[in-house]
Amino acid sequence: MMQYGLLVMGAPYSSPAPHSALRFAHAVLARGHQLAGVFFYHDGVHNASSLMAPPQDELNMHDAWAELHQQHAVPLDVCIAAALRRGLMNESEAQRHGKQAYNLSPPFELTGLGQLLELQQRADRLITFA
Repeated sequence: MMQYGLLVMGAPYSSPAPHSALRFAHAVLARGHQLAGVFFYHDGVHNASSLMAPPQDELNMHDAWAELHQQHAVPLDVCIAAALRRGLMNESEAQRHGKQAYNLSPPFELTGLGQLLELQQRADRLITFA
């Protein structure tokens, strides 16, 4: 049994990376392997936005990642620096920066690059989707 980690760097709906990463995650789990976590970096942080509202006939990437977490307890870490640059923040960061709203909430968690290094150490393989 292998332990995988995923690094997602592509934005939903403008890059195939998040869709490929999600399909890979399900395939890994279906084959009995483990998923140590998913780290969203660069434009990949947009996958964590709770304000996405794609057409009903398209996959809602935020909800699909959240469902993966709910079903398999996969940590969903979001790079805080990349997220703040792109306007994604949780409630505490919104308050800290004087913003009236926030668009990131559990199961997604704002973390630093240290979490990516920990994921790389825990996993047998870290697969990048960019």
